[in-house]
Amino acid sequence: MSFTNQEKFSDQPRRWALRGDLLDFTAAPAWGEIEPSAVRFDRDHWLLVEDGRIVGRQAEAPDASWVRKDHAGQLVLPGFIDTHVHCPQLEVIASYGTELLDWLERYTFPAEAAFADPARSRAGAEVFLDALLASGTTSAVVFPTVHKVSAEALFEAAAARGMRLVTGKVLMDRHAPDGLRDDVAQAERDCIDLIDRFHGQGRLAYAVTVRFAPTSTPAQLAMAGALCRADASLYMQTHVAENRAEVDWVARLFPEARSYLDVYERAGLLHERAVLAHGIWLDAHDRILIADRGAQVAHCPSSNLFLGSGLFDWAGAAFNVSLASDVGGGTTLSLPRNMLDAYKVQALRGERLTAWTALHAATRGAAEALGLGDEIGGLSVGQAADLCVWDWARGPVAEARDAVAKALHERVFAWMALADERNLAACYVAGHRRA
Repeated sequence: MSFTNQEKFSDQPRRWALRGDLLDFTAAPAWGEIEPSAVRFDRDHWLLVEDGRIVGRQAEAPDASWVRKDHAGQLVLPGFIDTHVHCPQLEVIASYGTELLDWLERYTFPAEAAFADPARSRAGAEVFLDALLASGTTSAVVFPTVHKVSAEALFEAAAARGMRLVTGKVLMDRHAPDGLRDDVAQAERDCIDLIDRFHGQGRLAYAVTVRFAPTSTPAQLAMAGALCRADASLYMQTHVAENRAEVDWVARLFPEARSYLDVYERAGLLHERAVLAHGIWLDAHDRILIADRGAQVAHCPSSNLFLGSGLFDWAGAAFNVSLASDVGGGTTLSLPRNMLDAYKVQALRGERLTAWTALHAATRGAAEALGLGDEIGGLSVGQAADLCVWDWARGPVAEARDAVAKALHERVFAWMALADERNLAACYVAGHRRA
């Protein structure tokens, strides 16, 4: 599906009501709990939307002053929140044969170099955001490239779609090819300019974006930390402890640091708006530190399996965990596909991930970890009408499975295991249809 022509979705009424099976969360479900009170499920209810916000949910049909959209028998969820994904890497998704560090050199860096061209950055942002929407993802924390124009293009394209987007120019001043390195002074000027122009404008927010510790000098890490200290409303995004070879490299580059995570702690980059991708090879001290700082780990199960990076210990996490696709290391933007991969990762660890924990991590859990729980991640009155309508089942296999499902968790788990973007019937951002 392609939704680049936004005019086709411009006729949304001010007041409208959507009928369907409404599912969201009132709190975090406990690990392994099949019937938690935190799940809110209203079968065959109406969700009332006015001026882009949810203003009610009720069993009875609204009066004739509301435009009605009847999705009876379909599943209505909050729009998904992808907390770690790379805009320029769509073209290297599903690339063969390497682990993380080789994969960066062979596939990622050449793809990112092309985004120095403003036209390429704009076109890439358009395709990327429409692909997110076509997968049911309405908000995201996104890596562009080292080029300032790539962040500008993402901000502008997200604003045109009304999306909640967190992004920022990548910082990378060493151990990267020509054309993909910046310098501390110019990078700082670029960040400040982007913050002034985009941070807090509409639904946009800026993230101080450190690629990962090996590609930033101590001076650049210190500059990034100073930006965070100067404005506590800024986010910070980076990678940590994804791959064992990467962890060993960091230890050689930063011998004074206790751990990979400690590199960021020393630079002042760990705080409640820090989004740390992967976090597979953390020790007990690291886990406590992340929790103490109020940061989150963006779990990227599809990527971790595809690149052979390792098995994330979700059950043992003492900190906030959100769900992410990590495309192009991951093999799909679909968060239901990533939920299934997360289940497989936990099964290999001897744990069982419920559909509730997985779904919460892609909706309310991610929103709260980002400090945005009042705006996104749920279907409550006052929240933005970022929501998606899904077919419970598509195709004979899924339909046969859905027909015999009894308990709610059984049905939602089967949806999680068998659904993908083909199940998406409609996607709304701030009340406007975008897919």
